[in-house]
Amino acid sequence: MSDKDSLFTDPERTGPFAFDDQVAQVLPDMLQRSIPGYAALLDLIGVLAAERLSPQARVYDLGCSLGAVTTSVLRGTPGREIHVFAVDSSPAMIERCRGRIPAHFGQVELLCQSVQETLIERAALVVLNFTLQFVPPAERDELIVRIARGLEPGGALVLSEKTAAQDAGESIFSSLHDGFRRMHGYSDLEIARKRKALEQVLVPDTQRAHVERLERVGLRPLEWFRGLGFVSWLAIKPN
Repeated sequence: MSDKDSLFTDPERTGPFAFDDQVAQVLPDMLQRSIPGYAALLDLIGVLAAERLSPQARVYDLGCSLGAVTTSVLRGTPGREIHVFAVDSSPAMIERCRGRIPAHFGQVELLCQSVQETLIERAALVVLNFTLQFVPPAERDELIVRIARGLEPGGALVLSEKTAAQDAGESIFSSLHDGFRRMHGYSDLEIARKRKALEQVLVPDTQRAHVERLERVGLRPLEWFRGLGFVSWLAIKPN
């Protein structure tokens, strides 16, 4: 269990957002109250794993934080001895993840490194669940290139992102997202402080930019989940 997220009620918490020990302590609550449909998306990733992963398949959970995606994948594939590489650059996240992944769930290799450094080989599934948005924009294309190369034919990338509005019609998503967070107990002050902390740290791309990037490396993206401006694509590598 995690603590309730009240980090941004603290006037002393200033500066850029960081995945430190305080954030690790409240992250599950933060995500549930900040991303519309977050729990349902995790369930769908587990369903995807159940449907597509063969025994001994290799899975990469890039930006694993506390292991929610890893746990969902393993729950969906009991008895298949799936090998999961769970990667995060935050020592605080990796340490807490270590205590949250039940040992009987199979073989999980925790790697404390940046996703840009991770060697991806013979992957049946790669998941970037709200991770690419924290990678410097100039490094995103190369990361997707390396993922596409590391996927087996027929393998899949799940890419979930907070997206930037690409037309006037989508601009309403920002105000609706603020309303969603208010409904889940965040104050206007907390919302404003967190938004300021995330400036220059979380830099979203438009949906069009994501789709074009995936298509450039030969993947076939399908939008399979959406909650306001939070979008997830299932991108398949052709056989």
